[in-house]
Parts: sequence; C-alpha cells; structure tokens
Amino acid sequence: MIVSVALNPALLVDYTAERVRLGTANPIATVRTRVGGRGLTVARLVHTFGHDVTAAGLAGGSAGEQIRAGLARAGVATSFTRIAAESRRVVQVRDVTSGQTTSLAEPAPYITTEELGRLAADYRALLDGATAVVLAGSLPAGLPAEIYGSLISYAAEAGVPVVLDAGGSALRNGAGRGPALIIPEQPAEAAGLEPADDSSVVLTTDRGVLASTLDGRWLAEISPAAIAAARRSQPAEPKPAAFRDGLVAGFVPGIALGWSWPDMLRHALALASSAAPDGEADLAAYEALLPAVLVTGPESD
Repeated sequence: MIVSVALNPALLVDYTAERVRLGTANPIATVRTRVGGRGLTVARLVHTFGHDVTAAGLAGGSAGEQIRAGLARAGVATSFTRIAAESRRVVQVRDVTSGQTTSLAEPAPYITTEELGRLAADYRALLDGATAVVLAGSLPAGLPAEIYGSLISYAAEAGVPVVLDAGGSALRNGAGRGPALIIPEQPAEAAGLEPADDSSVVLTTDRGVLASTLDGRWLAEISPAAIAAARRSQPAEPKPAAFRDGLVAGFVPGIALGWSWPDMLRHALALASSAAPDGEADLAAYEALLPAVLVTGPESD
C-alpha cells in the first residue's frame, strides 16, 4: 500500500459565468466541486494506474467530509486525522467571455498540538504494511516546519521509503532525514540543499527531468512536438501544477517496487507530460508519450 499524505488539502469549487463583474451580482452557469491539494492529486493518479493507495493527512468540517467523499467516488481509500477547524476551500470563477479565471483561496486551518499528536499516531499506524509514502504540498498553520522531517524519520524507522515533494523550510528540514527521493518545488531550491547520502534528487528542466542518484545522473527528455501530438484536444503543454503532480505520482510506484531509473523516468515524464489541466490522467496521451521519452545516463556526479 502507498500512503499519500496531504497536510493541507483543499476542496476546489469551480464556477463558470458568462461574464464576471466586480461590485455586482454575478449569475453562475455551472458549479463543480473536486478534491485539491498536491498529495491528494498524486493519490488519484497513482490509483488510476492500479496501485493500492491510501490518502491520509488532516481534514475537518464539512469541506473535509466532501474531500473524503470525493476521494471515495474516485475509488481512493482515506485515513485522515480529523481536526476541529474547517479544511480550506479554493473558489475558482471562470469568465467565459474573457477566458480569465479568478481564484479565491481561504486560509489554511490552524492545527492544535493535540491534533498534531493524533496525526503522528495515525501516520505511524499506517506505516505498518506500507510500501512507500508521499509527503507533498504546503503546511497549514500551527504545524512546525520540521513536520516533514519527523514523518520521514518515522517512515525510516519502519523501513518505508519516502518521496518528498516540498519547498522552503519544509524541504530543507526534510531533505536531511533520508527520503528516498526529493523533488524540490523549484529547481533553484536545490542549491545549498543537503540531502541524506542515500537520497536521490529530481529537478525539472526545459524539456524533461534530471535525476541525481547514487548511480550517477540520469536525464529524461521528450520533444514538445511529441507532447502536442499526444495531447490532442488538451492544451499543447500541461499546466505547471498538473505537470508537477504527474511527475511526483509517476515516481511513486518505482520507488515502492524498486524499478530501474530508466523505467521510473519514462513513466514519470510520460505521466507528467500527459496530465490534464484538472490533474486527471489522460491514459491515451500517456500511452502515446511513453515510447517518446529519451533517457540517457548515468553520468558520474
């Protein structure tokens, strides 16, 4: 079982309107709610490829219940630690006439010390039988910056590999605790990063990804023409967030099952390059892109 942790999940509320004007009433044409948060998008993508995955983390209030229900409809098992505060919502309003989208993001809930303790206990229980853990996304208020580091240490004690997808202080605090794979939010964040000796680091490039591993450096690339041809009715390039979620999800099965680096890189880059704007998997585009990924290496660091 793969455990994908989202400490700051969101309920996404998508509105469309013929036209959006400030300072007046705006009739809404359509409404759609869906689950958001990087760790939960990763969980859905991993599940799409037939892997046993459980979404975990923190969820509270009616928004938290809707997050659980949305994942259940997608076939993803959940094991969230309940919190007293309401999980955040992100409202996105699309103006059909202009094509512009306005986003309104609620603040993250505050997490109490008691809730943090329950999270640690629930998480450690999930490690029994886990094959890999994903720690991805932002942190809500009240959680210390070293929380990812602590969760990585618990996983290391249980012999479970971790994929860490983070930035800022959460990245710096977690990198030295021995995650199997580190994916910084921004490539520039790798400068000065001090990962554990047995950690690998993946950075995005203009045409793919670069993996620095114990075996050396691997480069995976795919041509823009191949991406445009495979995506058909989708935009020629995936949104940055969708690309990143697909990339993280693509590496998880290989870390859990011990795939070779070429196989991991092909799967991850094909999935990232085929991801739909809403974070869903486009399996036809993925199948078309998989043989188009060129992997070279290893080169000595």
